[in-house]
Amino acid sequence: MKKSALMVGGLVIAAALVFVIVKAYRVDESVTQVTILCGGSFRYPAEKLMKMFKEETGVDMKISFGGSEDHLPHVKAHEAGDIYITHSPYMEYTEEAQAATRWVPVGYVRPVLVTKKGNPLDIQKVEDLARSGLKVALPDSNYSTCGEMVENLFKKKGIWDDVKKNVDNAFFRSHSQTATAIKVGNRDAGMMWNGVAHTWLDALEIVPTPYEYEQVIEVGIVGLNYSAYPEIVEDFLKFAEEKGAEVFSDFGFTK
Repeated sequence: MKKSALMVGGLVIAAALVFVIVKAYRVDESVTQVTILCGGSFRYPAEKLMKMFKEETGVDMKISFGGSEDHLPHVKAHEAGDIYITHSPYMEYTEEAQAATRWVPVGYVRPVLVTKKGNPLDIQKVEDLARSGLKVALPDSNYSTCGEMVENLFKKKGIWDDVKKNVDNAFFRSHSQTATAIKVGNRDAGMMWNGVAHTWLDALEIVPTPYEYEQVIEVGIVGLNYSAYPEIVEDFLKFAEEKGAEVFSDFGFTK
């Protein structure tokens, strides 16, 4: 009789614990609806951080990839996402739209100079991209913060016109297009975000260069204040404060 009572008591306690855990995140079904809006450049560190968070908390999330500029209209309209992984100035845009609870800095994006693996043409500095006959790939400044930064720096150095001749029609909207063009030999060198270049190290080489840009571009994880799951959002932000910088650094997002 005592044994049965103990078993029943144990089951009641276990059930109560399960209830408390589920209660903390409302209901099971809601957990699977938490969505991260993620800039495409941050795919790999975001997936790793999300996986680590699930291992620690049991909370699963969905992730939607796209350009930060593509996610922003949905954020401004308060109509999609619970968390927004992006870079400046999009954190500020989110705050201006009164859509943010707060944001956590986790790294930096910066343009880096890349060549084919082994650097066969001995390119050592960004000024070398103006070398006659070199085939260059650049991000399109009409769509890319990276492209804007590169164009502004090259104009400041007085090399923009010569570099532009070497680019011809190889202004790309995505960094993967730049990387592929260099990998297959259609281009000799180019500029792209640091973290994206890091994922192509099997085919590309990053040439170290000093930081000469006027802008400093941070990577931030933003909590969206219209989320139906504010507890999970805040827990993820706290987790990002502890683990985020290390994860993003591992994927090359450093200044």
